[in-house]
Amino acid sequence: MNVRVLIADDQELVRSGLRMILDAQPGIEVVGEAADGAAAVSLARELRPDVCLFDIRMPVMDGLEATRELAGPGIADPMAVVVITTFDLDEYVYGALRVGARGFLLKNAGPVLLAEAVHAAARGDALIDPNVTVRLIEAFAGSAGSAPAVPVAPVTPLTDREEDVLAALARGLGNTEIGRELHISLSTVKTHIASIMAKTGARNRVELAIWAHERAAAG
Repeated sequence: MNVRVLIADDQELVRSGLRMILDAQPGIEVVGEAADGAAAVSLARELRPDVCLFDIRMPVMDGLEATRELAGPGIADPMAVVVITTFDLDEYVYGALRVGARGFLLKNAGPVLLAEAVHAAARGDALIDPNVTVRLIEAFAGSAGSAPAVPVAPVTPLTDREEDVLAALARGLGNTEIGRELHISLSTVKTHIASIMAKTGARNRVELAIWAHERAAAG
């Protein structure tokens, strides 16, 4: 069964380009388009797509608020939202993850990464553009005041394999890439990540990546 995708971007050319890319990918079908956040929320509630692909800067309602409406805290049946933007370092990036986005990509990510992000979101995984992960770490790690809350040292130490998974995650690798690099199954990768999050209190992969970076920097 195809992954049904809703695209929201205020530029028609961008929407058309994304539709062409996604419709050409096996197992993905674009079922709707919206030119602003409010229309995207309304259409998403009507169509119930598997994945919403939202730009951040849109009229009427921006992509962050649209994401919050569909996937934010307190939403009983949250949808999978992937935020896609031209901004590789922006205050919106972390904000998108905090309001429920399941993935974050740059518009120049390319067809392969775009398709991977859509499939990951549909499975319940998260995929964040490796460039975004690196920039987030650079922007937030050690910058008091603007930095997001990051995990504390776990009471229960990480296992050697969890350390390996964490290191790969901190480099921006997705679950499939981590499994391939460490020669473990996708389900095992997910189990390790869930365990690391439970031990550290992290809310998402970016917090884990920032924590890993700060811990390494502290020696």
